[in-house]
Amino acid sequence: MEMLSLAKELKSNAYPGRGIVLGKTPDGTKAAAVYFIMGRSENSRNRIFVEDGEGIRTQAFDESKLTDPSLIIYAPVKVLGNKTIVTNGDQTSTIYDGMDRQLTFEQSLRCREFEPDEPNYTPRISGIMHIENGSYNYALSILKSNHGNPDSCCRYTFAYENPLPGEGRFIHTYMHDGNPLPSFEGEPKPVEILDDIDGMADLVWTNLDRDNKVSLFVRYIDIASGNYETRIINKNQ
Repeated sequence: MEMLSLAKELKSNAYPGRGIVLGKTPDGTKAAAVYFIMGRSENSRNRIFVEDGEGIRTQAFDESKLTDPSLIIYAPVKVLGNKTIVTNGDQTSTIYDGMDRQLTFEQSLRCREFEPDEPNYTPRISGIMHIENGSYNYALSILKSNHGNPDSCCRYTFAYENPLPGEGRFIHTYMHDGNPLPSFEGEPKPVEILDDIDGMADLVWTNLDRDNKVSLFVRYIDIASGNYETRIINKNQ
C-alpha cells in the first residue's frame, strides 16, 4: 500500500470518530502510539484525558453536564508489563484481563463486539504494542457490524512484526461523517511517524476538525529501555 499523509487523511475527514495510530519512529528507536477522540454531541464533547498510573482514562470536564457515561467514560490506555494496550472503549480492560490470564490479544476480544449504539453500531478498535529484548511488534483489531446488521459481527486482526522505521498504521471508527455513521472499511492505513513526539502531537491535533476534536494522547516508548514520554492535549481546559 502507498504511504499516506496522516495530515491529509485527518484534514480531509471532518469526522473519523476515534482513531489509533501505532508505528515506529524514522530512527527506529521508539515505538509510537497515538489515540484521539472526537464528538458531535454535548455529552461526547464534555471529556478530557487524564493520566491514570501508566495509562490514561477519560473524565467528564463538567460533571454537571454528564448524561450517559456508558460509552464515553473508560480507560483508553493500560500497560501490562511490556505490553501497551490502546482502545476506543472499555475493552481495554477486557484485553488487559485476558492477556493477564495468558490469552492472546485476539482471544481476549472474543467476548466483545461493536458498541450497542444503534443505528451507528460503532466499531471497537484496539491496539497492542509488545516490546521485549529490544524488539517491537504491534497489532490492531476492529470489531464491527456486518454492513450495519447488529446480528452479525465481523472480526479483523492485523499484526505487524518488526515494523518499518518511519511507518505507522492508522485505524479509525468511521469512514466519514454521516447518519448513520459508516464504519471503517479495509485494512489500517500506512501513514508517516515523526521522530519528534511534540511534532507528532502537533501534526495530529492541528489537522483534526476544529469543532469535533476533543482529546489527544501520544506516547513514544524507547524500544531498548522501555522508558516512555507522553503528551496529552485536551480541547477543554
